[in-house]
Amino acid sequence: MRLLRPLAVAAAGVVLIATGAAQAAADQGTPSAPEPDTAAVLAALQTTMKAGAPGAFAVVRDHGDPSLDRTLTVGKASLDGTPMKAGWRFRVGSNSKMFASVLVMQLAEQGLIDLDKPLRDYLPAGTLPDGWTMTGRQVMEHRAGIYDHTNDLLEQPGEETTAAFEARIRTNVYAPADLVAMSVKHGIQYTPGTKYAYSNTDFVLMGLAVENLTGRPYADVLQERILDPLDLRDTSFVVPDPKIRGAHVTGYLTNDDRTKPLLDSTEQTASWLWAAGGVTSSAEDLDTFLTALMAGSSGGLVSDDSLRQMEAAIATPSAKISYGLGLRRISLSCGDVYGHGGIVQGYQTQSFTTPDGHRTVVVFANASNNGSVTQGLMGALEPAFCGKKPAAASPRATVRSAVPRDTAPAATDTTIPAVEDSRI
Repeated sequence: MRLLRPLAVAAAGVVLIATGAAQAAADQGTPSAPEPDTAAVLAALQTTMKAGAPGAFAVVRDHGDPSLDRTLTVGKASLDGTPMKAGWRFRVGSNSKMFASVLVMQLAEQGLIDLDKPLRDYLPAGTLPDGWTMTGRQVMEHRAGIYDHTNDLLEQPGEETTAAFEARIRTNVYAPADLVAMSVKHGIQYTPGTKYAYSNTDFVLMGLAVENLTGRPYADVLQERILDPLDLRDTSFVVPDPKIRGAHVTGYLTNDDRTKPLLDSTEQTASWLWAAGGVTSSAEDLDTFLTALMAGSSGGLVSDDSLRQMEAAIATPSAKISYGLGLRRISLSCGDVYGHGGIVQGYQTQSFTTPDGHRTVVVFANASNNGSVTQGLMGALEPAFCGKKPAAASPRATVRSAVPRDTAPAATDTTIPAVEDSRI
């Protein structure tokens, strides 16, 4: 696949606040997405609860037509009986990769990194061995052949275990370079650029590149370039502080022995993921971030060219799911949506938006280590974006796709599979 080569342009000040980002989306003049199918979204959330989550929510924000906004909650934010709160904070897991990608694209625009040159040239000396020539673009696309270090920490491919969590995750503090070293010892898994294989180590590497190129701690760069300009007051990166700041949902890890109670996993250092999954946020802040991102140059985060590169998604082994530069594309019956998912012990989130940024959907559940919970949440995306299924002969409203597609998504099958990073 031919991808656009990044342009080195002057750094633009990131000054657009949340309301400006939303207005930029609304002013584009494209029609809003179909009215959400509230009943079907609620049914998906209830299915998520039946699968084992204490609670779940869906937040739909339509910046083209605010009358279509929806906030739906079911179940509990905590097993102490507190009802689920859609405005509270939570761990976003791999949604963190979108934030890291924006920082990298900003540095590319400044000419500080060329994504088509070996990434090792932009990392601290010795981070990757001599001869590891995978590019920054390949790493961000999960096409670099880099082993996922989390497989070692979790003992097995697939869902994590409560035993591994208590032994190596909850209180352990890992240096990012040590996480990379765990991966490197396995060697290159395949010729870079020849296949797709999701790896959390890829975005630990991108975080290290951000630090090396700016000379600043990753948390500070994130704060200065994204969180402060967008006024994301619910969003933070405090690794390895185990606490979540402010009012937050309690997260629960499904026990290895399903007959035992859920394990409260709220407090954890998140250092084993670092830039790949250490952000905490809220549905409101994720909406603000995605809306600004999809506005391109007018959103203040990345240029229009950088956004096009991020959206240039390549197919993955999961049907209807493609991956670009830190952005996942899901093909729904009414068109493509962009964003990411995130699963980190006790929390699951799917955050997506239409290409024009008009509609953002954030769905969440406070349980992990349970693939049925993941599938339940995925089932909320189709009705939230595409509305009710039409009669067989009725034309279907569509969401404009930013990237041309050779074939339209099948209208007869609206099931979205659980993503390939279903454990983290």
